[in-house]
Amino acid sequence: MHARVTGTAQELAEFKRSQPPEERDSWFACSDPSGVGPRLYFQRVPEGKAAKNRLHLDVRVGTGLVGEERLAALEAECARLLPLGAVHMRTLYDGHDSCIPMMDIEGNEFCID
Repeated sequence: MHARVTGTAQELAEFKRSQPPEERDSWFACSDPSGVGPRLYFQRVPEGKAAKNRLHLDVRVGTGLVGEERLAALEAECARLLPLGAVHMRTLYDGHDSCIPMMDIEGNEFCID
């Protein structure tokens, strides 16, 4: 995984990294500083993306929100991620629920949800 991709993932999750940058060659992990959330493990592979993602992350930022309030929270997170290299694919909104599919710098898809 490209260093900028892992940087985007790190910023996205606001998790702590398992290794300092100079030691991250082929893998590293991020964990929730509170110890409550999941551990995310990233491993560099030599091949590029050839098909649909094998893993798709939904990043929860609008938990408990609905309608315009939820959409505003998702759009704010989307705006925060764009300068980090994320790409906004589209915004899905039906007047009640919303989701924003995005891609990282290498084309891996994830959703702001």
